[in-house]
Amino acid sequence: MRGIFLVPALLGLSTTAFAHDAPSGWKYPNSCCSNLDCRQVTQTAISERPQGYIIRATGEVLPYTDGRVRISPDGFYHWCSAAGEEHSKTICLFVPPRAY
Repeated sequence: MRGIFLVPALLGLSTTAFAHDAPSGWKYPNSCCSNLDCRQVTQTAISERPQGYIIRATGEVLPYTDGRVRISPDGFYHWCSAAGEEHSKTICLFVPPRAY
């Protein structure tokens, strides 16, 4: 009987952000994240070229018009990849608003 109360009590103590939350607090959309796929990345992890955004880890090119490219609510790059792996296919890419 004692174990029944332990689980809810432990769940209530957690203050850690869920994996589907960006560090700044906004929530990654369910269509991009399965609680482990998305993370904030440095500006050097993504480069902008005439053909689109280049994911350095994979070499993928996402054209600017690609539906996976979305505006980042906090102005930082966020990359969602299959199973959250460094070298897997892009699910979504959140980018800062473009100045031009």
